[in-house]
Amino acid sequence: MTKLITGLHHVTAIASDPQKNLDFYTQVLGLRLVKKTINFDAPDVYHFYFGDEVGSPGTLLTFFPFKGARRGRKGVGELTYTAFSVSWSAIEYWRKRLERLGITLSDTLERFGQQVLRFEDHDGMGLEMVGVEDDGRKGWSGGSVPSQNSIKGFFGVTLNLSDKAATMALLTDVLNYRLLAEEGQKRDRFGIDGKPGETVDIITMDLSFNSLQSAGSVHHLAFRTANDTNQLKVQQKLREHGLQVTEVKDRSYFQSIYFREPGGILFEVATDEPGFMIDETKEHLGGNLQLPGWAEANRENIAKGLPKVQLNYGCQS
Repeated sequence: MTKLITGLHHVTAIASDPQKNLDFYTQVLGLRLVKKTINFDAPDVYHFYFGDEVGSPGTLLTFFPFKGARRGRKGVGELTYTAFSVSWSAIEYWRKRLERLGITLSDTLERFGQQVLRFEDHDGMGLEMVGVEDDGRKGWSGGSVPSQNSIKGFFGVTLNLSDKAATMALLTDVLNYRLLAEEGQKRDRFGIDGKPGETVDIITMDLSFNSLQSAGSVHHLAFRTANDTNQLKVQQKLREHGLQVTEVKDRSYFQSIYFREPGGILFEVATDEPGFMIDETKEHLGGNLQLPGWAEANRENIAKGLPKVQLNYGCQS
């Protein structure tokens, strides 16, 4: 039976300074900038996509950098931590690298038998590294991190909710997830086939810890589906589940539908097709400002209104 949802597609967050955002995710984490474009709903704001060599679904962390935005606050009704998958043998490399770069990080945690490092970027964006024994994805070796230690893509995400029951039902009844494991009273792990790039953890929290969305906050979580046909099937299933779902929106590199899950977090279902090489070659991904067709006529004004940024991947270390 064809699985309509096959894992995570991307996570999109809010940032403040665009240059600091570029520098952190390329120079510190060693990700590739696979697309520099605009927020289609706010053309005076960049949209940066970071990922592996070609921007594969399941590797894409993307940002809307609003210059001068204040820091948000983690809490209930929010995706609070985005976890990357690295080789289990690379955890010590990342500990030393992050400490050397002055980034505060947790002790090495153990979660479901795996080692985890937790830290934040300059905006307070919650990030984790999870040591994985078997992740066949290659990551990207052309940046500041040697290939053996590179980020392979997402491991998963953590959702903070005050009541998990309705969200659990959405995951299992509509998005073909299943409960994989429980840790203590508060963390439930969901997946599809139990592979990196799928995982959704739910933590139950007291309602008094409300989130405030701004810089460092996740704007939405996107799940992946293969194509337009599957996406329409998911859309229908969501409506039958009683959720309000948007029409299909053209995001150039994928098609999207959006809805609020019962805990208030914005979810998206994005297609794997057509990908990021429709307007740039693999060698030149992220090299120039790319605009959707409807914005091309206004390219000069849009470009003038965006802050100047410079991409520099730095040397491997």
